[in-house]
Amino acid sequence: MNTERLMQVILAPVVTEKATNIAEQNQQIALRVATDATKPEIKAAVELLFKVEVDAVQVLNQPGKVKRFGRQLGRRRHERKAYVKLKDGQELDFAEVN
Repeated sequence: MNTERLMQVILAPVVTEKATNIAEQNQQIALRVATDATKPEIKAAVELLFKVEVDAVQVLNQPGKVKRFGRQLGRRRHERKAYVKLKDGQELDFAEVN
């Protein structure tokens, strides 16, 4: 896989209460990824960027909500999230990323 493509797959970590609970209980991390990213690409990107071993990847397509802004109707963006399970003994620290 192309290294440039792998650098563009992961967009941001998901920092919510649910994501924190999942990280503590299941040794998983939640990431916002590109909408066209595949599971093998996500796995390779996490292993490349964070220098950890990935056990499994689960992907979620979250459609954007329709919201009202005053009189205008708007729509939030569609998101694709990845829940990445790390192998036993692996730990991820966002502060140490290159």
